[in-house]
Amino acid sequence: MALLTLAVVALSYTVAKPTFDTTDASLVVSSDPPTEENSDVSTTEEPNAPIELTEMDVLSKISLRYAHTSVVTRVRNPASRAQETTFRMLLPDTAFISGFTMTVDGKSYKAFVKKKEEAKQIYSEAVSRGFGAAHIAAKARDSNHFTVSMNVEPRSTVVFNLTYEELLVRRNGVYNHAINLHPGAIVPKMQVTVHIKETRKISTIRVPEIRTGNEIDANENDPQYESVVINRTEDENEAIITFIPDDAEQIRLIKVYAEKSGSHGDENKGLLGQFVVQYDVDRSVDGEILVNDGYFVHFFAPTSLPPLPKHVVFVLDTSISMSGREIEQLRDAMRTILNTLNSGDHFSIIKFDTDVQVLDWSETGENRVWKTYDKYNRNGIVMEATPENIARAQTFISTLDACGATNIAEALYVAVNIAKGGAANNNTENSVAAEINKLEPIIFFLTDGDPTSGEIDTTVIINGVNEENFGENKASIFSIAFGSDPDRNFLRKLSLSNSGFMRHIYMAADAALQLQDFYRTVASPLLADVQFQYPKEQITEGSVTESKFRAYYAGSEAVVAGRVAAGAPALAPRVLGKCRAQGGPGRQTYEISLSTPVVPKESYFPLERIWAYVTIKQLLDQKDALIQNDENKGKVQDLEKTAMDIALQYEFVTPLTSLVVVKPDDTRAVELKPVDDNDSFDNPGRSYSTPMRFRTGFHHNYRIYPKSLRSRVHKTPPTTTVAPSTTAQSNPSSDPLEPYSLKEFPWALSLLDAASDSLVLHVNGTQVNLKLTKDINTAPAGGAACSPPGMPAGMSASCQYLPRCAVVRNISARMYETLYCVLENGYAGVCCPNRN
Repeated sequence: MALLTLAVVALSYTVAKPTFDTTDASLVVSSDPPTEENSDVSTTEEPNAPIELTEMDVLSKISLRYAHTSVVTRVRNPASRAQETTFRMLLPDTAFISGFTMTVDGKSYKAFVKKKEEAKQIYSEAVSRGFGAAHIAAKARDSNHFTVSMNVEPRSTVVFNLTYEELLVRRNGVYNHAINLHPGAIVPKMQVTVHIKETRKISTIRVPEIRTGNEIDANENDPQYESVVINRTEDENEAIITFIPDDAEQIRLIKVYAEKSGSHGDENKGLLGQFVVQYDVDRSVDGEILVNDGYFVHFFAPTSLPPLPKHVVFVLDTSISMSGREIEQLRDAMRTILNTLNSGDHFSIIKFDTDVQVLDWSETGENRVWKTYDKYNRNGIVMEATPENIARAQTFISTLDACGATNIAEALYVAVNIAKGGAANNNTENSVAAEINKLEPIIFFLTDGDPTSGEIDTTVIINGVNEENFGENKASIFSIAFGSDPDRNFLRKLSLSNSGFMRHIYMAADAALQLQDFYRTVASPLLADVQFQYPKEQITEGSVTESKFRAYYAGSEAVVAGRVAAGAPALAPRVLGKCRAQGGPGRQTYEISLSTPVVPKESYFPLERIWAYVTIKQLLDQKDALIQNDENKGKVQDLEKTAMDIALQYEFVTPLTSLVVVKPDDTRAVELKPVDDNDSFDNPGRSYSTPMRFRTGFHHNYRIYPKSLRSRVHKTPPTTTVAPSTTAQSNPSSDPLEPYSLKEFPWALSLLDAASDSLVLHVNGTQVNLKLTKDINTAPAGGAACSPPGMPAGMSASCQYLPRCAVVRNISARMYETLYCVLENGYAGVCCPNRN
C-alpha cells in the first residue's frame, strides 16, 4: 500500500507567501505507514518520465436550482521514483464541500465531518500517538481557492474525488452555475457534464464563451460557446450540457485565458478558465411550492411588477487611498449608474474623506456646491431623478478628487439620517400622503479601506448605525469593498445587520463595470416588506427558514424552506408585500396565495438538502450580523450550535465543521471504512505519523510524501490490540521529537526527518534541510542579528538554535517557514526575539 498524505487548505484572497496567520484550515488524508514489504524502492537516479494528470471528470447535477458537483481527477506516475504534481481548483464561494474520497491502489477511503474542535483534537491525538491524520476546515465562506501539490508513488495511480453543493443564486434574471477548470496541465481525457432537471420548462439556457472568472456576469449579448453540446428533453424541463475539450481546444483556451488575464509563462499553465451555464425557468406563475418527503421549498420571483420608486443615497469614499485609477473608475461608474435611475426615483450624494460633505441643490445655477450636512436644514439634499438633475450631478461627480483620511462613521450616520428622512419625501405630515409618496430607501456605500478618522472602532460604528437605522423607514445598506485592502468583515457585518449584503469589487480594468453590475442587482426593488405566511397547522414549528424580507429586487429570487407538519394534506401559504400602485406613484398591498398538495416522494427532489443548506447559510449570516459582546454571547452560541448540528448531520464543511480522515495500518483490527461501508468512523486504529505541511496564502498546498521520504517517519513496533482514540494505547511510542529537545515544539513533528536528523522545509518550491542534534550542548551558539517579517519597531532578534527559543513553542510549521534561519554547518535556527 502506498504511503500517502494529502493536505487541503481553504484560504482567503491573499498573496501566496508565508504569513503569521496561524488559523488552522486544512485537510489531510493519510494511508499506510512504511513497512518492510513496501519500503524497498530503488534509489538509483535516472531521468523521470513526466507525471501525468490522465483524467478530469466534472459532473454537476442540478435539481430545482440545487447543484451537486463532483470533481474526479486521476494522477499517474509512470516513473521509477516518486514525483510531485500540482492540481488547481477554485470552488464557488457559496458552496459547501460535502465529501472527499481518495482511491489508492484500488481502495477508496472517505473523509468524515466532525466538529471543528473535535477534528483538531482527533488530529492532535492521532499525531501524538503516531497516526497519520489531519482535517479540512473552511477558514471563511469566501475562502475557495485550492491548490494541490502531491508526490505520487512510483508507477502508481491516485484518484481524488471532491464534491461540493450549492443553491444557485438568481441574478439579473438567470441562475449562474460556474465550474472552474484549472487542472494545471493538458488533460488527455477531460469531460464536463451539467445535467439540469426542473419541474418547470427551462425557458432560457446559455453557455457563454469560457471566461476567466474575473469578469462581470455574462448576458444574452455575449457570444455563446460553440464547443458544447446541449440536449433537451421534449417537455423542455431537462437539459444535459456536455463539454469534452481535446488537446487542441485546451491549448487554445489556455492562450485565451492568458490574453484576457494578462498572465504570462507558467502563471497560466493549465488554466483553461471558467465554464459557465446560465438558465432560467418559466415564470408564468408568481411562485412555485414543492413538497416532498416531509420538506417544502418555496421559490418566489415575480416578473410582472413595476419597480418601486426609491431614494438612493450614494456614499463615496474620496480619501487619499482612492487617488489615481480608483477615483477615475469611481467617476466612470457613477456617471453610468446615475443614468439608470428610474422616473420617480430620488437620490442624494455624499463624499467623505476626513470631512463629510453632501451635494447641496438648494442653491441655483453654479452655486451648487459640496456642503457640510445640516440635519435641521435638509432642503436641496434629496433630488428627483430628472434628466436635468442627473446631468448636473454627473458634472459634479466629474470633480471628485482624492485626499484626506477616511471618516466612515460620520459618513454612514449622515447617510442614514438622509435616507430615513428622504424615504417619506420629507414634504408632508399627513400619514396617508406620506405613504403614497413613500420611497424605498437604499444606501450604496463604497470604501477601499479602514476607518482612519473620527470613530475608528468598527463595532462602535455598526452599533451607532443600527441604533439610527430602524423602524418602518429602515434603509437597506449595500456595501462595496473596493480594491485590495478593504475591511471585508466589517462591511459584511454592517450590511447583514441592515438588510443588505457586501460585494468585493477587485481593482482591474473593468472595475467600473463591476460597480455598475453590482448596482444593477439592487437597482429595481419590486416589493417592500415581503412576508411569507404559512398556516401553523401545516408546518413544523421552528423549521421554516427566513420568511420576511426587507425588499425583493428584479431579477433575483426569494427562497423559503421548511418541514411539513405530519399529516398535513397540503401547504397553502400567502405572500404579502407592498408594490407600486397601478397608474400612480404610491404603493398598494400585494398578496398572492398558492396551494400545493403533499405528494409521494420524488427521488430527484433534493428538498431536504436545500432546507439544510439554506438554514445553515442563514444561521451563519445571523451570527455574523450580531455584534460580538457579552449581551449577544448566548445568541451567538445558540446560532453556532444549531448550524453545526445541521452541518454534521448533512456532512457539510462549514466554518464550524471539518473533515477528518485517518487511514490505519492494514494489519490492525480496525481500519478506515471504505466508501461503500455505512458503519461510522469512530476508531482510527494505530499507525505512524507522516510528515505534512500546511501553508496559508492565496492557494492551499497539499504535500504527499513518497517512499523515498518514509525514513523520516518514526517507526514503532506493531501492537496486537487496538483501543479507541480516547484510550491510552498499549506499548505507546516515544515522542520522536524528544531526542532533539523539541518535545515542547509539537509543530516540528510535521517537518521532522528522523533518519537524517533534520527538519525538511519546502519554501517557494525549494527543499530546505536544517540539521538537528541529539546533544543540545553541541549545537552552534548563534547570535547573529536577524529581522523577521512583521517584527514591531524597537524589538530586536537574533538567530538561535531552535530548541533554545521558548517563545516559538506554540507557533505552526507554516509560521516557522517565515522565521527560520540557518546556523553554522546548516543547523536549524529561528529568528528569536531578544529578551530586552
